[in-house]
Amino acid sequence: MALKFVSRRSRRLRSRKRMRRVPKGVIHVQAGFNNTIVTVTDGQGQVVSSSSAGNCGFRGKRKGTPFAAQTTAVTAISTVLMKRAEVLIKGPGLGRDAALRAIRESGIRVTFVRDVTPLPHNGCRPPKRRRV
Repeated sequence: MALKFVSRRSRRLRSRKRMRRVPKGVIHVQAGFNNTIVTVTDGQGQVVSSSSAGNCGFRGKRKGTPFAAQTTAVTAISTVLMKRAEVLIKGPGLGRDAALRAIRESGIRVTFVRDVTPLPHNGCRPPKRRRV
């Protein structure tokens, strides 16, 4: 039995991110103080594309900036062909408005925007006050 050695160059490289056609989907924006994560899902909730500020090349304090959120939203949407979308925004970060602005400017018709930030109904006891 002869062993087949296939060189790495002869193998056809397939792009990891390819264009996906979704007529209507949901765009989830999670905007924290340190990072912004944008996830694009279809109607059933299956993830089609996602991106984060760290994935786009931002490091450290710059990950929480509005510009990083805008770049993240553009990167996540660029691999998806979508006509209409619902936008769910979670978190208190600076990237909330910038990500939404980038989604609107991309040409996707936004049907509605909802804030799904979890708010406690007087849940856990907060940590004691910091003394400096």
